[in-house]
Amino acid sequence: MILSIESSCDDSSIAVTEIKTKKLLFHKKISQEIDHSKYGGVVPELAARLHAEALPFILKQAKEFFPYIKAIGVTTKPGLSVTLTEGVVMAKALCMTLKVPLIGVNHLHGHIYSLFIQKESLFPMTILLVSGGHTQVFDAKGFDDFRVLAKTMDDSFGESFDKVSKMLSLGYPGGPIVEKYAKNGDEKRFNFTVALLHSPKIAFSYSGLKNQVRLQINELKDLSEQDRSDICASFQRVACAHLLHKIEKIFKSSHIKDFAIVGGASANLYLRDKTQKLCDKYGAKLHLAPMEYCADNAAMIGRIAIEAYKRGRFSKCLDIDANPKVN
Repeated sequence: MILSIESSCDDSSIAVTEIKTKKLLFHKKISQEIDHSKYGGVVPELAARLHAEALPFILKQAKEFFPYIKAIGVTTKPGLSVTLTEGVVMAKALCMTLKVPLIGVNHLHGHIYSLFIQKESLFPMTILLVSGGHTQVFDAKGFDDFRVLAKTMDDSFGESFDKVSKMLSLGYPGGPIVEKYAKNGDEKRFNFTVALLHSPKIAFSYSGLKNQVRLQINELKDLSEQDRSDICASFQRVACAHLLHKIEKIFKSSHIKDFAIVGGASANLYLRDKTQKLCDKYGAKLHLAPMEYCADNAAMIGRIAIEAYKRGRFSKCLDIDANPKVN
């Protein structure tokens, strides 16, 4: 079995996965959303302290699997330095105690393998990753063979939802809150513009849309609940339209049979529906991770760690470190 640890941001998670069958035997996650909501976003130092409490608490529940552990998988990049370190330090201690090798995992690649939890992987595939910190499109040909086709030039898709929610004083995390308000809103009321609409560049940008929302909020001044719903709906429509406009350019230039969305923001049902229609238009099959594995979790880290284990891709225990800015 492989024991995996995830602590790249504000979710403390540990999983145990059977190497041969890929069966998820243990998976526990403790979210810090309530603790950070009062600040409108993640406070790194607070997140690190909460990881220091939550990770040992979860680990105790997995002690029965210790005799069968063959390796430890841990997220080492990218993420918040102080929170990544909590997971890495625990992983090092376990490796030395259990006398097993260590596998450092790229968190973004882990999201790709969230599609394959408890099942075989499927490649090649074109994959959109949307989260609070990243917006990228990958040409994925196999284990650790991921080529970036497009990425954001500023804010990420998920981050823009968080910021709009904060501007509207709706709370954190913004993704599900904005989506909830948008269901009761008029998505055509505010004519926000789609970024890079006439640019041939295949890239993403959300800073301009975020600013349009800010200006609209300032213009309305005293917002009613309907105003908030209409802003959320209009913002969500344009945010998704921007993604899909650029992704369609990739569809037009490549023959894509399998397309996927991963990452925390892939739980957005509006985005899923619009992407399904785009895939139907081009005859592609849409792949989605189960809702419980969209956000950060150790199960996806364990799944890709299995592939690394089979290939002997181990890290030197004492040399491994957190690399917060390395994608």
